[in-house]
Amino acid sequence: MSVFSLKLRRDIKEKMNRYKDKVNWAEEIRKFIEEKLRTLEAEDNIKKIVEELSQIPIESPRGSSTSSVREDRESH
Repeated sequence: MSVFSLKLRRDIKEKMNRYKDKVNWAEEIRKFIEEKLRTLEAEDNIKKIVEELSQIPIESPRGSSTSSVREDRESH
């Protein structure tokens, strides 16, 4: 595990100290960071998928839909 430190305003730290018996601040901050990273990674993955999908040609050869429907009907 690695150590990460940050600076807080004194009044924030004092308020945190008041509730240290009720809140595990390190765990809360760790959870927040992990969730934020999951969100950012999901956004990156969606962007990659959208980019890949945008490279797929949208148009299909003329008559391919009709042919597919006919083929499906005949198979039943």
